[in-house]
Amino acid sequence: MVHLIGSYDCKVDAKGRLMMPAALKKQLAPALQDGFVLKRAVFQPCLELYPMSEWNLLMQKVNKLNRFKKKNNDFIRRFTAGVKMVEVDANGRLLIPKNLAVFAAISKDIVLNSAINIIEIWDKDRYETAIDDAVGDFADLAEEVMGDDDANELS
Repeated sequence: MVHLIGSYDCKVDAKGRLMMPAALKKQLAPALQDGFVLKRAVFQPCLELYPMSEWNLLMQKVNKLNRFKKKNNDFIRRFTAGVKMVEVDANGRLLIPKNLAVFAAISKDIVLNSAINIIEIWDKDRYETAIDDAVGDFADLAEEVMGDDDANELS
């Protein structure tokens, strides 16, 4: 499993390409030859970049859904809408397809944010807004999400 670290400010050129930051490229070195999957995020107005190994693990879960249930088919269709396979080119650039750039309102200034095993690609202003909006609720959210895990406490 991949464990990525860091947030990186970047720029997208006129053709929709971003230069992968050296520190991130180093973390992703084993995944560079396998390529990536780029998709719309489910909960946020950003994109998600999955190393192929992580995408394959996720697809194993999705593939277990019973397709004779309408809600499962609807989920699969929406979840995979606009999904693209992408690669980092020899110059270290990654091309963001136009339809995905439009979805995430990506124009020039962006943030690449590690989210454990994937990278979120945000328009910089939207990222700052999302972080600012979450500040007040973060302590409560942290307690709710992580606070009940007593298994790691020392006795």
